[in-house]
Amino acid sequence: MVISNLNINRVLEILRFVESCLLELKPFALMGEEEFLADRKNPPFVESYLRRSLEAVFDIGRHILSKMMGFKDVEYKAVAKELGQKGVVTEELASVLYAMAGYRNRMVHFYKEITPRELHKITRDHLKDLERFINEIAAFIKAYQEKKTQGA
Repeated sequence: MVISNLNINRVLEILRFVESCLLELKPFALMGEEEFLADRKNPPFVESYLRRSLEAVFDIGRHILSKMMGFKDVEYKAVAKELGQKGVVTEELASVLYAMAGYRNRMVHFYKEITPRELHKITRDHLKDLERFINEIAAFIKAYQEKKTQGA
């Protein structure tokens, strides 16, 4: 059921923002822990770009779900689950997004518990999850556009 048209330009603009955040984060993924921790500016920089990219991921998900499926929930974990259940992303990625939603909530509400070491570990080990999201959403948008073109 299509509630209203998806704003593809908005989704692509936000995807580009996530890509720009990834470009900022990638150099930190290549650093060893000691090098990362040596500069006290690194953790807050990474935290900011990571949080902003997660916010953007869930803004995209919420937009797609609300415009196409009438989804009203704003809780990020619910968005993650629904994206998988509706086939917007794979169930496997939806599970990863669910964990990302929890981490985003932790960054926002339990910010004093976030450690520089864990930020380094996440940057080193999980940027590929954001890349995967970008690829799966890009594929979804392409399929959406093709379906609209065929139906027009």
